[in-house]
Amino acid sequence: MLAAAFADSNSSTMNMSAHLHFAGGYLPSDSKDWRTIVPALLVAVCLVGFTGNVCVIGVLLHSAWKGKPSLIHSLILNLSLADLSLLLFSAPVRATAYFKSVWDLGWFVCKSSDWFIHTCMAAKSLTIVAVAKVCFMYASDPAKQVSMHNCTIWSVLVAIWAAASLLPLPEWFFSTTRLHEGVEMCLMDVPPVAEEFMAMFGKLYPLLAFCLPSLFASFYFWRAYGQCRKRGTKTQNLRNQMRSKQLTVMLLSIAVTSAVLWLPEWVAWLWVWHVKARGPAPPQGFIALSQVLVFSTSSANPLIFLVMSEEFKEDLKGLWKWMITKKQPTASESQKTPAGNSEAPPDNVPASETPTSIPEKEKTGSPSSGIENSEKAQMPILPDVEHFWHERDTVPCVQDNDPVPWEHEDQGTGDCDK
Repeated sequence: MLAAAFADSNSSTMNMSAHLHFAGGYLPSDSKDWRTIVPALLVAVCLVGFTGNVCVIGVLLHSAWKGKPSLIHSLILNLSLADLSLLLFSAPVRATAYFKSVWDLGWFVCKSSDWFIHTCMAAKSLTIVAVAKVCFMYASDPAKQVSMHNCTIWSVLVAIWAAASLLPLPEWFFSTTRLHEGVEMCLMDVPPVAEEFMAMFGKLYPLLAFCLPSLFASFYFWRAYGQCRKRGTKTQNLRNQMRSKQLTVMLLSIAVTSAVLWLPEWVAWLWVWHVKARGPAPPQGFIALSQVLVFSTSSANPLIFLVMSEEFKEDLKGLWKWMITKKQPTASESQKTPAGNSEAPPDNVPASETPTSIPEKEKTGSPSSGIENSEKAQMPILPDVEHFWHERDTVPCVQDNDPVPWEHEDQGTGDCDK
């Protein structure tokens, strides 16, 4: 269906496409199906890729915040940032250019669109090479952590983006807007003086941005997988080797997926840059689908992380729980009662005595006994009771001191009973 929609537009734009090199994803067509299906596919890819890459970036940043940063995590974070940049800035421009029949996004967007998308693609290729190198270092000695200083990590990332931004720079120089047959278009306008240079650029750029990085990454992954197949003698070594094998397979899957999905784009690139004056131009459907596959790579990488990485799954669950507990009120705040209904005793009221505390208070010289005596002295005493105890204290009791009390039984109760 999609190929039929593109076939309808080829007849009206074949002659114009054979002589003009469009830039910025601009492909003029009169087919309404062609201008609807491709933007819809790009929107769907953007939604899936944006959600996945935000989750990956959130998990990596949360792990770094907890104090577990590593070189591989930094490189994967760089890969996800490149994917997110493609989905946020390049995909909407491509969808808008496909939807409209004229270019009305301005001169700056026309000049920077192809340069930006190829910068992100080159940065991803170089990052995959660095990831493959670090993966081989880890597989060579799984028990040893591959750690680097933050300055070294930042230097690697800056070098990757600097090289990636310089490689497609000629596209920035020669992309511009121009009126053609009364219609404003975004074209690659190469002057006759720079035709030989751009012909060489058309051959070297895919080699430097795609072929050589894929070759180096395959070499390091092959050596890393060979190291993972060696068996260790200790249980700890076996466990580390299993982890390194899982990591190698996951990163290799990302590299292979990117290479397969990028291959149509580079075939279309070489076809467009080396088309003859009277030769067949690449079908517009093939060009559009190749660019959709480029953006679908940014959606496939987070899915690979989610499916193949147990560590990523656990970190994602931990991040989700952390976000939920942060939104909910804490237990101490929810269990607080109003001041008027509080049943807790005030601070100045002593706690009730327990059986274990009574003997401690009876100890002489203890502070608690002094407090008890003072409390007893302050307690009110009834007059009758006070008079009774006063007589007992002032009148001596003879019977108490009588050594032979049985001789005085006939005398009555004695003085104490009077």
